[in-house]
Amino acid sequence: MTLPALLVPFESLADADLAVHAVYSGGISGSSGDDPLQRLLSAGNQGGFRYRGSPASGDVRLVVLYTSGANLDWPDALNEQAGIFTYYGDNRTPGHELHRTPRRGNIILRDSFAACHADQAARQRVPPFLLFTKAAATGRSVRFRGLLAPGAAALSADDDLQAIWRRTSGERFQNYRASFTVLDVPVVSRAWITEVLQGNPLGVACPRPWADWVRGRSYDALVAPSTRTVRSRRDQLPADPVGEQILQAIHQHFTGRWSDFEACAVELWRMMARATGSTTVTRAVRDNGRGAIGVYQLDPAADRVSLDFVLEARCYGPVNSVGVKETSRLISRTRHRMFGVLVTTSYVHEQAYSEVRDDQHPIAIICGRDIVETLRAHGYSSVQAVQSWLTSGR
Repeated sequence: MTLPALLVPFESLADADLAVHAVYSGGISGSSGDDPLQRLLSAGNQGGFRYRGSPASGDVRLVVLYTSGANLDWPDALNEQAGIFTYYGDNRTPGHELHRTPRRGNIILRDSFAACHADQAARQRVPPFLLFTKAAATGRSVRFRGLLAPGAAALSADDDLQAIWRRTSGERFQNYRASFTVLDVPVVSRAWITEVLQGNPLGVACPRPWADWVRGRSYDALVAPSTRTVRSRRDQLPADPVGEQILQAIHQHFTGRWSDFEACAVELWRMMARATGSTTVTRAVRDNGRGAIGVYQLDPAADRVSLDFVLEARCYGPVNSVGVKETSRLISRTRHRMFGVLVTTSYVHEQAYSEVRDDQHPIAIICGRDIVETLRAHGYSSVQAVQSWLTSGR
């Protein structure tokens, strides 16, 4: 088996293997026939949920998940460092019951995740999921991101597939939030795709990580630890106008009473770190900083280990960075066997960030982009929704 070229031309798609990060070109005729996924896998030419087989009869053999990353209300996200992909189901507007969607994508999610936690025979009926993302701002080309298995080693059956509520135009409705593991399979061969479609997913061409998952629910994740430990200003701030407006709304909400941002910062941290226990507010200081001390609890529930942490909250505008003075204050408050949390609506200056990382201080840095992404993951994807959250008392 040979690796596909980094860029696979449209004319070669029908016989191509799938290599992680390779780009598969779209056509140039200007019609729906330009869609590369249809030519590549014959799984339809539109939508984020495509498949071969019938969800109604439980005979889906292959699923393609496609995301452009442009739907801010439903922020599908790939965490390459952890090898986890978060995907939102296809009930994204009011008017349908959770499983009564036109493409029946949520039925596939429901059945696949139920089988994930059953026995080998059930998992053998789970279709392989293939993840593709939009490759460029224009055109139809797509990038292959990997082979997905439902669930993750660290997630229980209650956590890997969740029915969450959203509200749009005053109407409440449910959709799924699903967590997949990206398996350590650099190339999905055309030979295996053929075996899968013939009903033989554990054939001779089956990748070992998929076979291990089917037989024992073992997750061999494709992880890519970041070589960068210091994020740039650009990486710390939102990349879209709505995200910038969300941060501006938070900043304006606390104008003139900056120390009140501490309670908001604690709640944001709780959204990210659900094992956070009790917290106690500390007094405000002259430079408008304020923080909290708290406890983070590690399972098992019958014998938990508690870690103390100290949190520093800084409600700054996008042109004002957190500098060495602020990070040094947090470091000085972080005692032996404690960790620190810095939450800012802005960004941390490169010098301060570098000193924290170079000296290996146990400090979690939560910047503007992290805040926006966390709020969106919890359903607050517009300025109005965030403003309502801020005034609700949380």
